Amino acid sequence: MNTVIGLLIIAIGSMGQSSSYVPINKIKDWSWENFWLMQGVFAWLVFPLLGAFFANSLPELIQLYGSNAAATWKSIGYGALWGIGGLTFGLSMRYLGIALGQSVALGTCAAFGTLIPAVLSGTDLFSPKGLILLLAVAVTLVGIALVGYAGSLRSKNMSEEERRKAIKDFALKKGLLIALLSGVMSACFSLGLNAGIPIKDASVALGAKELFAQNPVTLLVTIGGFITNLVYCLYMNKKNKTGGEIGKSSKAVLMNNLLFCALAGLLWYSQFFGLGMGQSFFEPNSVMMAFSWSILMSLNVVFSNGWGIILKEWKGAGQKAVSYLAIGMAVLIFSLIIPNLFK
Repeated sequence: MNTVIGLLIIAIGSMGQSSSYVPINKIKDWSWENFWLMQGVFAWLVFPLLGAFFANSLPELIQLYGSNAAATWKSIGYGALWGIGGLTFGLSMRYLGIALGQSVALGTCAAFGTLIPAVLSGTDLFSPKGLILLLAVAVTLVGIALVGYAGSLRSKNMSEEERRKAIKDFALKKGLLIALLSGVMSACFSLGLNAGIPIKDASVALGAKELFAQNPVTLLVTIGGFITNLVYCLYMNKKNKTGGEIGKSSKAVLMNNLLFCALAGLLWYSQFFGLGMGQSFFEPNSVMMAFSWSILMSLNVVFSNGWGIILKEWKGAGQKAVSYLAIGMAVLIFSLIIPNLFK
């Protein structure tokens, strides 16, 4: 029963993340670098900080980070690397659309983000536990591959006009390369959470509830990611001469854009708020706990493709493409229960 509750909580957070790109479509008159950075202020600073306060007070957070300096800097460092993934993740949506872009990037991220932390934590991948984890990840990748194949079929079946209508800047080869890079670097978020385990344990020792104990670590990782994105966006401001764009916005445009940036940031952060809460319902050191990162990525693919259908990205794709999409999503949902089938 606890496992089901944990899965439902992670699913709710995933649904939020997969919806986070919808409010961005409501942003007006701002260049990409400005709206991306502004939503990042909310997604990577404001809401993660508020989430950390659910676990500990500000003096306690300062104590946590100061007494675990090595873990703190490792988490921030991995976050900076993840920031590259987050940056290119946005570009993959731009060139491939929500459905295919998230599928390719999150598939790569799922494998690296699950298996590398497991190995670093001492898991023998050829032990019974390790083999179950490998099987679960393999099934996840099969599901994501099926979704990706459906995306390639969609690309072949759609006319150039239909592609451009669904995805304005559609570019398959360029988008795939960016999405793969994004997936590898995005896995560093999982490594950052793994590096921050001493901080999570110390948070509980200070009185934090298990439900929220991971939030202080999440804040460190997102701070690292924010730094990377800040540097790039400021570079783009200089290159494109868009540095004063936000300040020149009318009051109506400014309020509209801040509102939708804040909503996008909240929805995006909900995935990691939900991941930490959901993990608290799993047995420590269990396969389910080790597989939880892939669970989040799988659900992100399922829900993002749901949005892809709603936003008509699959219109004109053909019955074969839609069939493969449905099978792939079913496989991903099945992958969630594999660890419990081999207890």
